[in-house]
Amino acid sequence: MLINRKKSFILLQGYPDVKTLDRLEKRKAADVVVLEGRPGLEASRFSCEQLLKRKISPTLISDNMAGSLFYNDLVKEVWLSCQISDKTGALCDVGALVLAVLGKYHKVPVLLVPGVKRNKFIGKPKDLLTFQKKRIAPSGIKAYVPLAEWVPKKYITRILK
Repeated sequence: MLINRKKSFILLQGYPDVKTLDRLEKRKAADVVVLEGRPGLEASRFSCEQLLKRKISPTLISDNMAGSLFYNDLVKEVWLSCQISDKTGALCDVGALVLAVLGKYHKVPVLLVPGVKRNKFIGKPKDLLTFQKKRIAPSGIKAYVPLAEWVPKKYITRILK
């Protein structure tokens, strides 16, 4: 990843469907940054594997590093995978709202892309309190683990179907 190329990255968030990943392949997207997608990491694992199959070498970052990419003017577009959308906004994987707000603030297009449909919207506390089956938080700590959040329409630039 070349860190000094302005507005060069597509930031891919959530669990996109394979058609979305095919679209990146057709666009010959070279610089795709994938967020880790805590707590489960399944979305990033899936996206990275699928991108590699399409000869796209993604860069994986921790979720909280996205702000730094925006601040350094490195983000060209944000692609948020969504479960459902309507005229008021979209239900996306958790973490999408902060990316959408950052996109609007930094004048970066925020695109909604189809996501893999899932039925689970709240995770288990152990999903956040442990990592690789080892507890990382002290005993007695509680956890709130939303897996999806609503992104209002005012933060969405375009919907790709």
